Amino acid sequence: MSLNISSRKSDLARLQSFLVGKALTEVQPDVVINYRFKESLGDINLTDPLWKIPQKGVFTEDFNHDLLSEATDMVVHSWKDLPVEKKPGLCVVASLPRADQRDILLVKKKHIDSIIQKKTIRLYSSSPRRFYNIGPFLKSHFPYGLNDVDFESVRGNIPTRMNKLMNADGIDGLIVAKAALDRLLLTDIDELQETRNLIRNMLNDLQWMVLPLSENPNAAAQGAIGIEIKDAAVKSISPLLKKINHTDTFASAEQERAILASYGGGCHQKIGVACVPHRYGQVLFLKGLTDQGQVLDQKILSHPSQEKILKKFSKQQLWSDTSSTKYFDRLPLNPQLPSKAHFFIAKADCVHDGLMPQLQKAILWTAGTTTWKKLAAQGLWVHGTQDGLGENEPQHLEAFVDSSILWHKLSHGDAVFSDRTIACYELKRNQQKFDFSGKECFYWNSASLFLAAINEHPEIADKIHCCGPGNSAEIIEKTLKNSLWTKLFVFLNQAQWSDYVTH
Repeated sequence: MSLNISSRKSDLARLQSFLVGKALTEVQPDVVINYRFKESLGDINLTDPLWKIPQKGVFTEDFNHDLLSEATDMVVHSWKDLPVEKKPGLCVVASLPRADQRDILLVKKKHIDSIIQKKTIRLYSSSPRRFYNIGPFLKSHFPYGLNDVDFESVRGNIPTRMNKLMNADGIDGLIVAKAALDRLLLTDIDELQETRNLIRNMLNDLQWMVLPLSENPNAAAQGAIGIEIKDAAVKSISPLLKKINHTDTFASAEQERAILASYGGGCHQKIGVACVPHRYGQVLFLKGLTDQGQVLDQKILSHPSQEKILKKFSKQQLWSDTSSTKYFDRLPLNPQLPSKAHFFIAKADCVHDGLMPQLQKAILWTAGTTTWKKLAAQGLWVHGTQDGLGENEPQHLEAFVDSSILWHKLSHGDAVFSDRTIACYELKRNQQKFDFSGKECFYWNSASLFLAAINEHPEIADKIHCCGPGNSAEIIEKTLKNSLWTKLFVFLNQAQWSDYVTH
C-alpha cells in the first residue's frame, strides 16, 4: 500500500506530517509513505494579519484541489488552521494525541527590568483572541503588575517570528502556541535538528511563561493535528487512519470547533475555547468577546453524575466558606529550601520574605491563578499553573525544564507529605465553631477544612459533599469511602457549584 501525505513546507508542518507517517507505519509496517510539501497563501502573504486576509483557510485551501483530484491521499494540518465549516467533498477523520494546547509567552531577559520599571510591555502577536484575553491577565500576573500591554502584528513560521523578536529593539516578547515549540524542541528527526538548535539557542536569552487556559483559552483545536481526506476515500483510507486516531483529542477538537462555529467562527474572533478531559469529567474554558459584543467567560467541569446529583436545595441547606482562614490560624515556619530545585507552590501563604532570594532564581509553578497573582504582586516570576485542576495533571514541561533538577512542593505542615514536600507554615485549629444545623450539601475549599469538620461532626459523613478537582477531592473521596459514604461531587470551583445546586 502506498500513501501520499501532503502539508505545508514549514518545519512544523513537515514534522507533523512525519509524525503521521510514522504512526501509520507502526500500525501497518508495509505501507509506503510519500511526502509532498508546498507553500500556502498564508505562507506567501506574510504582511497582513490573518484576520485581515479575506480568504478563509489561508493555510489550508491550497490543498483542496490536490485532495479532490486525488493528487494526494491526505493532508496533515494544524487543525486550528482549518475553517470551522466543512469543505465540500472533504472531511477530517483522525488526529494524533494532542500536544499542549496552551499559549506560551516568551520575553527577552534583558528587557525584564525595564518592563517592570515602566510597567509596560510590547508583544508580537497577530491574534485578536490573544489581544482580548492576555492583556488583562498580564496586567495582574506579571511581576509587580503592568499598566499597559501593547501588541504588534507579526507573521511567519516559529523560527521566523522568534528571529524577528530577537532583532526588534522595541519589542519585549512574543506569544506563540506552545505545541509548536514543544514539537520542534523534542523532535529527533535529523533534517529538523538545525531548527531545533536555533530555537534552543534563542530560548537561552528568553524567559517563558505558560499562559493558563482559564484566563486565555486556546484557539479552537490548537495543538491538535487534523488529517483531512476526500469523502470518497473514507471507505478505503479511513479504516487505517482510525487505527492511529486519538479519540479524546478528536472529540475535544471537534467540540471546540463547534463552539467557535456557534459564534460565527473565523480567526478574526476574540474567542478562546478549551475542552480538557479530566478524571472527574470534562473541563470547559470559554472566554472572549463575540462580534455582537457578548462577553464570554465560562469555567465548567461537567460529568455524568451531576445529572443525578442534587435536588434543588434551599440556601439554608447549603454550606460553604470562601476560606479556611476563619477556622485555622497559620503559624509561619522557616524551612531550609534545597539549593537547586523547581518549586510547586500550593498557596501564597508558603512564601516568606526569607525565601524570596532563592525563589526568584527558580522555576515556579502554582496550584491556581489566585496564588500566581499574589506571588506576582510580590515580584516573583511564575512560569505557569495547574489552573485549579489538581497537582496530578500533566505540566508538559519536558522541552523547558531540566529534568535532572527535582520538583519540591511548598505547602503546610499537615499536607500529604513526600520526601520533596516542604512545610512553610502550620495550620492550628482555633476556637471558631462550625454551624452545620440544617445543612444537607457542603462545598469544601480545602481538604484540611473538611477533615477538621468531619472529625468534629462525624454525622455529616452521610450528607452530600462537593469540592474542586485535585488533591482535596482525592482526600475527601478516600475519607468518605473509608466511612462507607461516597457522596462526593466535583466542580471546577465554588461559583460553578453554587450556580448548579441553586438553579
